[in-house]
Amino acid sequence: MSVRELVVLGTASQVPTRHRNHNGYLLRWDGEGILFDPGEGTQRQMLRAGVAAHDIDRLCVTHFHGDHSLGLAGVIQRINLDQVPHEVTAHYPKSGQRFFERLRYATAYRETVALTEAPAAADGPLAVTPAYTLEARKLSHPVESYGYRLTEPDGRRILPELLAAHGIKGPDVGRLQREGSLRGVSLDEVSEVRRGQRFAFVMDTRLCEGVHALAEGCDMLVIESTFLDEDAPLAADHGHLTAGQAGRVAAEAGVRHLVLTHFSQRYTDPEGTPRAEAGAEFGRQARAAGFEGELTVAHDLMRVPLPKRR
Repeated sequence: MSVRELVVLGTASQVPTRHRNHNGYLLRWDGEGILFDPGEGTQRQMLRAGVAAHDIDRLCVTHFHGDHSLGLAGVIQRINLDQVPHEVTAHYPKSGQRFFERLRYATAYRETVALTEAPAAADGPLAVTPAYTLEARKLSHPVESYGYRLTEPDGRRILPELLAAHGIKGPDVGRLQREGSLRGVSLDEVSEVRRGQRFAFVMDTRLCEGVHALAEGCDMLVIESTFLDEDAPLAADHGHLTAGQAGRVAAEAGVRHLVLTHFSQRYTDPEGTPRAEAGAEFGRQARAAGFEGELTVAHDLMRVPLPKRR
């Protein structure tokens, strides 16, 4: 059975807390795994979450601040130590090539795995596979930063009542799907569009065109909400979003499930006791901005399934 879910490995911003590790997010997309922004401590969080190096097919780094990338060294070495049998591809801002190379070769180890470097230098697709298109969009942060978006190709959903109306049944159904038409009946006449799922990952950024483009029509949007709305000037100064801004982006984009993360250590931790009140405030501010879909205030080691198809 195919699995599409987000495994949250860490949710802190610049400084980890007792309850929150630096960033780390694994997207399980059917048989593939995409690891976003592995911060310091990601290897241990993977162990706690039941994520293996073999689960990783792509590494996607938004930018080269430590809380989003210091875990790369350990993760890459673990991929090689465990002799992952498939190729792994790394995406990151091209402008940070020197940082990627330093992290990739931070210490001595034996390279046993093909690691392909495919950096982002401009907005646009980074990879096109039968299962999805992965694209990058530039964000607005003190260092160059990119957000990522997966878009599944649209498909067709066969409608049994239309098949019956045209007298098509049994092996002829498969033939119609393979060939596109049968006895003058086209596939379009007996089916409807099945919209592909869409996922976006937006980290450190101010509001900008890239944020809105990445979020548009997403089934799940994972987005930073470093600050609460009362600290909006701080957010703008440091290149971050508030909970209300994240909620407004999601509402305007028609997002189905909003995941808030990357919380500043200045606040009481947004989950748990007595931390629940702060977490509720992040959620309240996102709701107050107009977001009405599913909402998750992320915490470490949680799993968030992508919404079921409409």
